[in-house]
Amino acid sequence: MKPMTTNPWPALPLAEWKDTYDTLHMWTQIVGKIRLALTPFVNHWWNATLYVTPRGLTTSAMPYNGRLFQIDFDFIAQLLLIVTSDDSTKTIALRPRSVAEFYEETMAALGSLGMPVTIWTTPVEVQDRIPFEQDQKHVAYDPEYAQRVWRILAQASRVLTEFRSRFIGKVSPLHFFWGAFDLAVTRFSGRTAPPHPGAPNCARFVQVEAYSHEVSSCGFWPGGGLVDEPVFYSYAYPEPQGFKDYPIQPPEAFYHTEMREFLLPYDVVRTAKLPDEVLLAFLQSTYEAAATLAKWDRRALERQ
Repeated sequence: MKPMTTNPWPALPLAEWKDTYDTLHMWTQIVGKIRLALTPFVNHWWNATLYVTPRGLTTSAMPYNGRLFQIDFDFIAQLLLIVTSDDSTKTIALRPRSVAEFYEETMAALGSLGMPVTIWTTPVEVQDRIPFEQDQKHVAYDPEYAQRVWRILAQASRVLTEFRSRFIGKVSPLHFFWGAFDLAVTRFSGRTAPPHPGAPNCARFVQVEAYSHEVSSCGFWPGGGLVDEPVFYSYAYPEPQGFKDYPIQPPEAFYHTEMREFLLPYDVVRTAKLPDEVLLAFLQSTYEAAATLAKWDRRALERQ
C-alpha cells in the first residue's frame, strides 16, 4: 500500500476520484441502511446517520436482541470493522470490489455473528439506482482518496463542532448523511415549516420529515452533478426573502441559483493561511443571513 497523505486539508479534485467516490457512496449507504433498519426512529431521521471518528466513520452502537454492535469504516487500516458487545469481531477489507460483493460479504458477516439484517437495497438520492446486490458497475476504490475525504471530514467536523457550540437552541448532532454523502449540522428556529416539496430520487415523506421545522443548515459535500468541486454549503428552509443577496464572507463564497445554497469552494479553505477562520466566517455569515432575514429570536437562541 502506498503511503497516505497526512495533510489535514488535502486536495480532493472530483475528477480524480469520482469512480472511488461512487463506490464508497454505495458502501456507506449499505452500512447506513443497516443502522436505519435497527434503530428507533428519531426526528428528522437522525437515527440513520453516521459519525466521524479518529479513523473514519461509525454507526455508533446499535441494538440487536439484547446485544450491541457497531460498524466502523477505518480509512487508516482500510477495513470495515464489525464489533459486538460480546467480544465478537468481523473485518472486511476495503479494496477494489463491486458493490454487490461488498453487500454480500457485509451481510454474511452479520449473519455469522448471529445478527442477520434485512435492508431495502435500492440506493437513494442518486440517479444510478442499481440495487446493491446487483451492482457490478461500481468497483473502483483508491484508498488514498478514501482517506483524503475522511481527513477533510475530520477537519470539517472539528470546525463545525466549534460553530455548533455557539447555538443554545435546538441543534442537530454533527453527522454524516449517507444519502447525499455530506457532513452536516442544522440549527432550528423553533418554528414549524411548510411541507417540503420533495427532492429527486428520494421519497417525499423523507424530505417532509427532515424539513418539518425552519432551519439553517451547513456542512461539507465532495460535490457532484451541478457542482464539479468539493464545497462547504449553507442553506435555509424555508428560504427567506432576500437570502441570496445577503452579504456573506469570505468574498469567494457565492449563492448557487440551481442548488439554492451558498457555496464556498473547499480549495479556498484548504489554501487559506487560517483555514478555520475562513470557514467560520462563512458559516457565521450565512447563518446570520437566514436568522436575520427570517427574524429568528437570536438573543434567545445564541450564546451571548
